Amino acid sequence: MLWDMPAPTVPAIRFATEDDLPAILRIYNDAILTTVATWDEGPWTMERRREWWAEHQADALTPVIVAEAGGEVAGMAYLSRMSQKSGWRFTLEDTIYVDPGHHGQGVGRALLGELLELARKQGTHVVVASITSSNEASIALHKALGFEYIGEIREAGWKFGQRHSTTYWQRILD
Repeated sequence: MLWDMPAPTVPAIRFATEDDLPAILRIYNDAILTTVATWDEGPWTMERRREWWAEHQADALTPVIVAEAGGEVAGMAYLSRMSQKSGWRFTLEDTIYVDPGHHGQGVGRALLGELLELARKQGTHVVVASITSSNEASIALHKALGFEYIGEIREAGWKFGQRHSTTYWQRILD
């Protein structure tokens, strides 16, 4: 019966720490090896992940957050600058990856919601998402949280022996 089903657990969202890097690496490398959500074609090393971490820690506008569910890191998300050019300083890009064992449990929604709130608090005007055109789950998530479609670059990427297109979505925060 429907009322006997347990209510979904809302993941706890927090700022990532250096101790989370192995889980972040595992989640991202799984996406590299099994999806077209990223167009990286080879797994990252821990050394590369540590360099990425240092860059994000040095820039207050690009926080890294994680979702915890069942005592483990269930997903990770972060903001990145669209460009180093100063005129872009009020526009950031979101990135979200969820552990496959936690898909469909609200982890992505919780992470994106928190990223948008962090972006708003720091004075970001626009958050942009670049999403592989076939990634229906990410597109649906962004649409559900108020992102609007702004365009597509067709056949821009190559992975798993085929070309992929990317769509661009944006959310104006103020």
